[in-house]
Amino acid sequence: MSDDGQSAAVRVDVWLWSIRAVKTRSLATTACKAGHVRVRGDRAKASDRVRIGDEVRIRIEGFDRIYVVRELLTKRVGAPRAALAYEDKSPPKPSPLEAPAAIIRERGAGRPTKRERRDLERLRGFTRE
Repeated sequence: MSDDGQSAAVRVDVWLWSIRAVKTRSLATTACKAGHVRVRGDRAKASDRVRIGDEVRIRIEGFDRIYVVRELLTKRVGAPRAALAYEDKSPPKPSPLEAPAAIIRERGAGRPTKRERRDLERLRGFTRE
């Protein structure tokens, strides 16, 4: 590739789809709109560009996947080829035995209080900005 700025970057939704992080490009776009994708630490729009060396975080099934861009792909390729396009720095998923105990609430207790909601979000790994 040439280093003319335009070709040295790829849309983040296209890149996530091409490395097989998500099944469809529309799911990648939806994840960006929902705020589940971060590029270089900032929330990413689907049209944001990624470059080689960028860190991309995507929340999939409640866990953050951390990818470092090694190659820019614009087309979906086979899994072995796609695995060469990124470096996976994701921490291992905790086993069910290591997971914290669930917060138990009485049936019919109504809506959770603000404190209970924050505890639930912390338990699920969500962070507030």
